[in-house]
Amino acid sequence: MDSISAAQCNMRDAYYGGAPGIVSSGSAWLLAAIVAALVSERAGVITLVLAGMFIFPVSVVLCRLIGCTGKHSKDNPLAPLAMEGTIWMLLSIPIAIAAAMFRVEWFFPAMLLVIAGRYLTFSTLYGMRIFWIFGATLVASGLWLIYLQAPVFLGALTGALVEYIFGVVIFVTYKASQTKQALNSQGASAGTPRDGAC
Repeated sequence: MDSISAAQCNMRDAYYGGAPGIVSSGSAWLLAAIVAALVSERAGVITLVLAGMFIFPVSVVLCRLIGCTGKHSKDNPLAPLAMEGTIWMLLSIPIAIAAAMFRVEWFFPAMLLVIAGRYLTFSTLYGMRIFWIFGATLVASGLWLIYLQAPVFLGALTGALVEYIFGVVIFVTYKASQTKQALNSQGASAGTPRDGAC
């Protein structure tokens, strides 16, 4: 690939703008919220940690169900950024777990901050500025939950709702851009890829 724009376009095409992954993650958060409310707070924490391991595989399945490959090109120069962001997120999870050992109510707000940092890198990965808004919303939500001293299940539910909302918005936005591209393929191919439209 000869440009960052082309690499971003490939990422968007492969993962439908990231929407399936966001919805998959939101589902893990929703499951954690349900477990925290019906079983125990710590069980909810464990649920998110364990369910998190299935977010990417589930997102790939969702990608294929909606017609995407769920796999970027091997020569995509942004691939290392995706891997590095994932590693950074995984290394940050123990911080949230440590916070939960002090006060279990802090786990999900801390995790919101962790995934916010991850989603901010998606702005570069996909070339979509909405991820800056997404990340900022997650940060604000996490800090607000700490300020309110919200119960554990509410922290998990908040994460689920924010992810579902942005997942749907990004899905609809990307779908619209693809429709526009199909209707005016010559104009789209001649221009520079921007915010979900290649």
